[in-house]
Amino acid sequence: MDPSFLVIQALSGFASASSLFIIASGLTIVFGVTRIVNFAHGSFYMLGAYLAVTLVPRLLDLSYSPAAFFLGVLLSALLVGLIGVAVEVLLLRRIYRVPELFQLLATFGVVLIVEDLVLKIWGPVDIAGPRAPSLRHGVEILGQRFPAYELVLIAVGPLVLGLLWLLMHRTRFGVLIRAATQDREMVGALGVNQARLFTLTLFLGASLAGLGGALQIPRIPANAHMDLSVITDAFVVTVIGGMGSVPGAFVAALIIGQLQAFGILIFPKVTLVLVFALMAVVLVVKPWGLFGRPEAASGRVMPPEGIPGLRRFRPAETALAGLAVLALLSVPLVGDAYKVKVATEILIFALAAFSLQFLVGVGGLVSFGHAAYFGLGAYAAGLLVTGPFKAPMELALVAAPLAAGIGAALFGFFIVRLSGIYLAMLTLAFGQIVYAVCFQWIEVTGGDNGVVGVWPSSWAAGRTTYFYLVAALSLTAIVLLRRVIYAPFGYTLRAARDSATRAEAIGLDVRTHRWLAFTLAGAAAGLAGGLYAFMKGSIDPTLTGIPLSIDFLVMVLVGGIQTVMGPLVGAAFFHALKDAVMPLTEFWRLLLGVAIIATVLAFPRGLAGAAEALRGRKVAPKPVEASA
Repeated sequence: MDPSFLVIQALSGFASASSLFIIASGLTIVFGVTRIVNFAHGSFYMLGAYLAVTLVPRLLDLSYSPAAFFLGVLLSALLVGLIGVAVEVLLLRRIYRVPELFQLLATFGVVLIVEDLVLKIWGPVDIAGPRAPSLRHGVEILGQRFPAYELVLIAVGPLVLGLLWLLMHRTRFGVLIRAATQDREMVGALGVNQARLFTLTLFLGASLAGLGGALQIPRIPANAHMDLSVITDAFVVTVIGGMGSVPGAFVAALIIGQLQAFGILIFPKVTLVLVFALMAVVLVVKPWGLFGRPEAASGRVMPPEGIPGLRRFRPAETALAGLAVLALLSVPLVGDAYKVKVATEILIFALAAFSLQFLVGVGGLVSFGHAAYFGLGAYAAGLLVTGPFKAPMELALVAAPLAAGIGAALFGFFIVRLSGIYLAMLTLAFGQIVYAVCFQWIEVTGGDNGVVGVWPSSWAAGRTTYFYLVAALSLTAIVLLRRVIYAPFGYTLRAARDSATRAEAIGLDVRTHRWLAFTLAGAAAGLAGGLYAFMKGSIDPTLTGIPLSIDFLVMVLVGGIQTVMGPLVGAAFFHALKDAVMPLTEFWRLLLGVAIIATVLAFPRGLAGAAEALRGRKVAPKPVEASA
């Protein structure tokens, strides 16, 4: 291969790495101090790009010079920093003490709100930014031309790293950031104003994200999909480098940049897989990342959120649950075809959400990538029916949970070795690997187009018949999972969730129990995915993506993470609300985001949990009982 071509390719990798580092450095600083997995960091990046394509042309009209261009970039970054301050004061300040699952969902609500606001202000059309004056030309390197602006980007990354080093080691603010990254509780005990520290940290982190977005305008147009496209890469860099480590983010960005630059030449069909596979390997071998260290206060971390105790249904609750099932089963008798379709989807999502609740609420295993097993089941069923085997639906519905269970067993073997946020990040990595395989293995999965023609057998082709088939399988799976929760296996999982050390001290094999739970939950989600594939008639990579994983988490949260049956309520409420609101307004994402944030702030126990608490106030005082 031509050496000059390799040099140009390496330079392209450095330019990408530099941009990625600027974005990821803000994310890692915010996480290090606040311990919040800020999904909205991608929104700050997107806002930086939109503000830049608005401000920079006006400044260039006044003075067409590189100084005006970069002044506009810096102003955009500062404005995004102020927006970050507003988000911290209005939202994040209220959720610092809640489990990371709630924090993730709240920041995802911000993502939805910002996305709709951007569409309202700037419109749906991509906006190309101006090219930097005096940097529009190419520079000849070893006989090959390379954009001059890319060379500037290569220099900006180390410049930002140097400035951050000076900030961290030569200012009191930087010292406090480093101290809070190691032990924020000790920083608070020493009398440091944590509220001000967190606000300034959000300003710094959001400004860096905005700077990263503003610097991109000569390269890519501002668009409403920039946020989610960059946040996964930023998470990868942050996790590989070590959450809270700025030098780690720089090294990780260099690795990822070169991996992407040369991976597309050597392994063109698995470029996406390479990045997340590297993240998974780092997490398995060195859970705190290349430059990260265990938190000094790790012994004082908040216990995972989940079902506090178990009790059987009371007679009234049994009757109420029976009426709810009867009402659901009567939908085909009283409703039209559309209502039957919505009811079928609710049943499928209820099974998927219940399987996630089994992991999170019972086992304390927070999964950010549960859609991967839903998608594995869907793909297994769809490919069996449409592939060379031309298998019938019945066989495909058996294969769906098996394939997803095998995938969950494989990934779970590594996942259950971790805990806390690192465990959640590894679930995200494996989820993205499944997504990448489905997206890039075009010969088998159809790539982005997916696979069509996934229809049920002739006897189940009718909408009503298929509804009852889904109801029978979903409700049976939910009942079986519920029995597992109430069995000694479920009690063991809860014991391990509340204190793994004590559980192991009395002879429980915590890791094996968690691995089996992960496998079982994955198989249940796979069955839901198989049923969904036959209902839609097609499969595509979105069935394995992050947005669907977030939807499942929202269902669990809205229903009530502290109750066994809450996810079923959450799935019905969330999907019905989404289905009803989306056709009515173009701002459905904004409304959904507001609803998610309101739930986190006002109903942290969810709808079922709130009803349980309300009922508890009306009865005579008794010893605290667990939710059903």
